[in-house]
Amino acid sequence: MLRKWEDLPSFMQTESVREYYEILNKKRMQLFFKRLFDIVASFLMLILISPIYLILAIIIKLDSKGPVFYRQTRITAYGKEFRIHKFRTMIDKADQKGTLITLNEDSRVTRVGKFIRKIRLDETGQLIDILEGNMSFVGTRPEVPKYVKHYSDEMNATLLLPAGVTSNASIEYKDEDDILKDSKAHEKTYIEKILPEKMKYNLNDIKEFSLFRELKIMIKTVVAVIK
Repeated sequence: MLRKWEDLPSFMQTESVREYYEILNKKRMQLFFKRLFDIVASFLMLILISPIYLILAIIIKLDSKGPVFYRQTRITAYGKEFRIHKFRTMIDKADQKGTLITLNEDSRVTRVGKFIRKIRLDETGQLIDILEGNMSFVGTRPEVPKYVKHYSDEMNATLLLPAGVTSNASIEYKDEDDILKDSKAHEKTYIEKILPEKMKYNLNDIKEFSLFRELKIMIKTVVAVIK
């Protein structure tokens, strides 16, 4: 739920954030039902797809050494750190053997990982994070602390809500790897060009927040994945 203004972290108590806070403050009831939907839907989906979880766990372990889940530290609401659940699609400790950005034809991606990433099954692990309250179905994608440090005061407004599995920015930049592959400085390009553009979508989603709009984003995501 949305905290009181005085209870926000000091780095978020800026005029840039206040504009977005006031918008959400008027929609507390919708935010309540957003969380209720997250709890019920993630719980039911975890039960329904538990057989798929079992199959993924087996093929991941058979394909390469390492854990089933990739647990990287990410940032969610109010700057809280949590360890995200994603089915591992790369070699163990891949983030210690290259950049934090995964590109097309990345040699760190495993054989099974290529298939899992293609149909986005690696993201289904985040149902656990939704149930725990660290994420939501719709919201700004959770970044690693390294990139959050580059947020402007206005970008910090995205931390008023839990991080999300999908968003308009995720849909528009679903081929982000293709943009980065032509750059020699991948992380610099991401921080200076892609991140600010994605944030325009994320900030607009807060301004126009509604449950109906979020449902439309979820449907658009399913269509985009199928395509």
